[in-house]
Amino acid sequence: MKKIIAKIIIKYLVPLVLVGSALNATADVDGVRVWQSPAHTRLVFDLSEPHQHKIFTLDKPYRVVIDLAGNAQFKPDASKVDLDSTLVTSLRTGRQKNHDLRIVFQLRDDVSPKSSILPPNKIYPHHRLVVDLIEKNATRIEPIKTVKTVADKVVHNKRDIIVAIDAGHGGEDPGAVGYRRTKEKTVVLKIAKKLANLLEKEPGYKPYLTRTGDYYIPLRDRTRKARDANADLFISIHADAFRNSQAHGSSVFVLSERGASSEEARYLAEKENEADLVGGVSLGDKDDHVAMTLLDLSMTATRGSSLSVGTSILKRMDKISRLHKKEVGEAAFMVLKAPDIPALLIETGFISNPGEAKKLATSSYQNKMAREIFNGLTEYFNEEPPEGSYIAWKKRGGNTSIARSNVMRSYTIRRGDTLSHIAKKHKVSITDIRRLNGIKNNRIQVGQEITLPAS
Repeated sequence: MKKIIAKIIIKYLVPLVLVGSALNATADVDGVRVWQSPAHTRLVFDLSEPHQHKIFTLDKPYRVVIDLAGNAQFKPDASKVDLDSTLVTSLRTGRQKNHDLRIVFQLRDDVSPKSSILPPNKIYPHHRLVVDLIEKNATRIEPIKTVKTVADKVVHNKRDIIVAIDAGHGGEDPGAVGYRRTKEKTVVLKIAKKLANLLEKEPGYKPYLTRTGDYYIPLRDRTRKARDANADLFISIHADAFRNSQAHGSSVFVLSERGASSEEARYLAEKENEADLVGGVSLGDKDDHVAMTLLDLSMTATRGSSLSVGTSILKRMDKISRLHKKEVGEAAFMVLKAPDIPALLIETGFISNPGEAKKLATSSYQNKMAREIFNGLTEYFNEEPPEGSYIAWKKRGGNTSIARSNVMRSYTIRRGDTLSHIAKKHKVSITDIRRLNGIKNNRIQVGQEITLPAS
């Protein structure tokens, strides 16, 4: 028995000691970056070695203090770190009496800091200390507004079709880098904003951008944002790269049931799914295999809609771009795992191809790409509009009698009721019931009063 215990100690205790020794090594700070997003401020430090650190906050004024043990050196010029349009007002460094390096960020507001150390990867050869500053008094994102369109001088109560537009990568993760150092994250954000602008001007549609600036969002958070926005469609926009610089053409992908449908699709999916490690997310503490299995089951029903709208968009893209393939591809992209929402990943071109990289960097081509994606998705929804939407109401004629008969009404939950039973009985969709009442799952209570959408 003693021998067995000794073996266990040798097997598990010794590695822990080595890790502790590694963290005690002297490390230098080789670089600092500050990224601002609506949800938090991210500080990223490039370290020569993994290193012990201590973080605490001070007020009057608000500050976050980071101490690195030992004789660590701060190599960047603190005065040249870009702090414009961020929560940080100033940065300074100094030495403690015990010679520890102290880094102080003065802030505009009070925060709760959270830190992690990330190992080197393909893009960043350094160890990185990532510190997220969560504002304690942050204002909430403005909720999605219902449509206020007037058609034929008849005021209606129908809702917008909400399109979640996800610009890939951002912040720490530049995505693919192509001709003349053109960055994928920059190109796709411009296309996403142009698409959002087109949808904003179109009656009956409401765009929702998962990111509006140069900051990173974890892959699963992107689909969560789409669900929170009650999106009818999720589109993730990319301009990726392949090993062969001759690879060319635009593509549209949906989530695969049985793996990727081509070598390129497998390669791109693996590359995109690594983005969390590049962007600064640790996946080691996730224990949600059962939840993800159930999630995958719920997505089966949305694949048909995804393929249909994807085909419509691909046909429109064919007017301005060579297509990599003439049909919608399938791949295991993590970002497409959005339950109850048709989801697409659009490759606007290969930024690793010099010719396509040049086009993608121009505003005129970005406008054309956004326009054809817009045309494709609106053509689809004009044929298959969601129930209760302005587009569905307009397709049926949009007259006064229809508007009066299709009014919203209240319903009180009874014993034995389920959302699916209520939706079937009143000829409405479960998605619309959830959206209208802010229900995030299938849980309802006896006596609860909900609003039913127009049938």
